[in-house]
Amino acid sequence: MRAADLLALDATTLSRRIAMREVSCRELMTATLARIEALNPRFNAIVSLRDAAQSLAEADERDAQLARGERLGWMHGFPLAVKDLSHAAGLPTSMGSPLAPRTPARADSLHVARARGAGAIVIGKTNTPEFGLGSHTYNTVFGTTLNAFDPTKSAGGSSGGAAVALALGMLPVADGSDMMGSLRNPAAFNNVIGFRPSRGRVPGSPDEELFLQQLGCEGPMARTVEDAARLLAVQAGFDRRVPLSLADGLPSPDSLRLEGDVKGLRIGWLGSIWPDLPLAPGVRELCEPALAIFSDLGCIVDACELDVPREQNWSAWLHLRQMLVGGKLGAVYADPALRKRLKPEAQWEVAQSLKLDAAAIYRASVHRSNVFRAFVRAFESFDFVVAPTAQVFPFDAQLPWPDKVGEVASDTYHRWMEIVTPFTLAGVPTLNLRAGFGDGGLPMGLQLAGPIHSDLAVLRLGDAYDKACGWRDLRPPALDGLPA
Repeated sequence: MRAADLLALDATTLSRRIAMREVSCRELMTATLARIEALNPRFNAIVSLRDAAQSLAEADERDAQLARGERLGWMHGFPLAVKDLSHAAGLPTSMGSPLAPRTPARADSLHVARARGAGAIVIGKTNTPEFGLGSHTYNTVFGTTLNAFDPTKSAGGSSGGAAVALALGMLPVADGSDMMGSLRNPAAFNNVIGFRPSRGRVPGSPDEELFLQQLGCEGPMARTVEDAARLLAVQAGFDRRVPLSLADGLPSPDSLRLEGDVKGLRIGWLGSIWPDLPLAPGVRELCEPALAIFSDLGCIVDACELDVPREQNWSAWLHLRQMLVGGKLGAVYADPALRKRLKPEAQWEVAQSLKLDAAAIYRASVHRSNVFRAFVRAFESFDFVVAPTAQVFPFDAQLPWPDKVGEVASDTYHRWMEIVTPFTLAGVPTLNLRAGFGDGGLPMGLQLAGPIHSDLAVLRLGDAYDKACGWRDLRPPALDGLPA
């Protein structure tokens, strides 16, 4: 099979062909490394790439295992680059920061260990902004990751390297993490799929803070919803060392099926969620027509509201995020010499956290609860809700962040991603779907969310939409003219 055709296969088909020995793991690894060599110098999606001989040797071992009748799992032979906020044994975890140690990690993060157990071969890391802060993937360690459809534009973040690697065929699937849309925003900016699962569906690593860290989570990214669902099945599952992980399991990746009748499902269109939340020109105009795809599938789409004050949502977000970032980086900030080496946005988060008291954190928790209850009320009338994934289209890659949305000035470095925050605060499963391309030829996405723990139902409806939308086969221009 030609390398270009091999790398264009969806991961579900690729896994089946590897299992049937129609495609060898070495063949896949060779094509993958050639694609990375051809495109990564321009787009900067993958960092800390392992020596090619090591990756090829592991691919040979995977082929030898298949020859003996041994298949490790759904990801057998898949090249995997791990987001550079997570640990992969043998590779450094830079977190995009010059302050991070450059020594190799001694053990995998939990979701990485599960991917290896399913047969994945870790070949490197994917780029991320410093400490994952900001939905634009640039740092002083590795530089800027550029948008797969326009390398003058932002790839989004913080899973920007993962999204670009997927869009350019450098990886069959990718892991990512999401606090403020980091699985959703870069997926929207690069016309791929990103899924933020229910809180606890994919356990965090046991050596991390176990109880208060409830904003960020790991999850899957892929080029199809079906592939994302199968990777989720690899990542998910209870771990007794992680007390808030969910006990109910998912089907195995090989047995998981998303087919089902979606006719009659009620979908609430949230629009910009609050009337005064700004959207850049063209975002609403692109997303609203995409809702017709749900109608064509037999769903019932109506306008919907999230009846919680915008200010309650935003203040809860600000204070809880500040508490978590301040706790993580407070010791670095306290050292004047180290503080100077933190990006300004990180310094701001920690400085704001020092102004918080217990009463402020309690109020933030109350407001967060109100956001969750607003979703509960919405889901009494609707089975799912939909909103744009981002408030702006991919912006100039040289900007640190958009200083305004439309004509509304941004008062913080992340105000332009406010639209993702209620879904994070509520902990509901939220899937980025393709919404099409704007006048500038840049992608945009839709957030599809369902009630807490309805992960498979969200993925099932998302799969039906994605197969009908017509945008998932659109290739980035950089893929044209590559050697076959």
